[in-house]
Amino acid sequence: MPQESGNRLGLTEEKSTVEKTRSQYDMASLQETGAEQKRFPETPSVLTTEEATYFHHSGFEKERGALPGLSAIALMVAIPALAVYLLTLGGGVALLSIPLGILWFFLLNGFFVVEPNGSKVLTLFGKYAGTVKQNGFFLTNPFVSKRAISLRARSLNGDKLKVNDAVGNPIEIAAIIVWRVRDTYRACFEVDDYEQFVRLQSETAVRHLASTHPYDADDETISLRRNADEISHALRNELEERLSRAGIEVLEARLSHLAYAPEIASAMLRRQQAAAVISARQRIVDGAVGMVEIALKRLEENQTVNMDDHEKARLVSNLLVVLCGETNAQPVVNTTAAN
Repeated sequence: MPQESGNRLGLTEEKSTVEKTRSQYDMASLQETGAEQKRFPETPSVLTTEEATYFHHSGFEKERGALPGLSAIALMVAIPALAVYLLTLGGGVALLSIPLGILWFFLLNGFFVVEPNGSKVLTLFGKYAGTVKQNGFFLTNPFVSKRAISLRARSLNGDKLKVNDAVGNPIEIAAIIVWRVRDTYRACFEVDDYEQFVRLQSETAVRHLASTHPYDADDETISLRRNADEISHALRNELEERLSRAGIEVLEARLSHLAYAPEIASAMLRRQQAAAVISARQRIVDGAVGMVEIALKRLEENQTVNMDDHEKARLVSNLLVVLCGETNAQPVVNTTAAN
């Protein structure tokens, strides 16, 4: 019995050690997943049923290497040398030079070049075989199909779009988007033409952004004209969400053109001018009232003159006319008080 209890205790300790190690491994996995999420925000840690089905059935980029081309050149030189040697021997052995020649021409199809910031997507008999991103000269299986995908940053200068903003005003809007391919597998196999996909989704995102924000607003509402940084951030986030299916990374997104549509541009210009005049008048009146209050206070404190309420009202009226008037005031001499 003591021996059996000791065995149970040992098994319990071993089990706790395994669970502790497993929990540490799970924590490390979660940390790695969090780091991956910072670089790839479109793959959340908690997926819905539809998202889990999509990520399960869709593949991911698999980077692979290939035989360096310079090393393969030695093989390409050795094959014709061996064929020539077999021809010199004569007889039936010379017939072996024929398949060697066919093999030599066949291997020529396996050479390819990868430029800096470029890649080659390899497929073998319809199956994805990997992506070569290392630049250089390589040799691979001649049966492998190779498709070049550029990893360089590209800019999309969108066309001017006429849409209605959040309050229904027709406006013209355009955006410049800087993007690049991040996942070559999705760019090749998840969409038919990823460049056309970027153009269409960018136009859709710009239209949606314009329809959910007003062109201009008097309160603290985020508007297209005043809040350029917030609008650019919102546009980039929406583009990241839309283009993640194609493996596209959005580096920058900003509005390049924003204006009212020509049919209402003159009316909106008069509206802006009226708003500017009202704001200026309000500031002038506030300043004039403050100056009148200071003048009356100084006169009362210094007891320069003694005025009743009627005279104060007249003084206030005259000062406001002088301070708020658009033309210079003409002085009028009052001779009644002198007589």
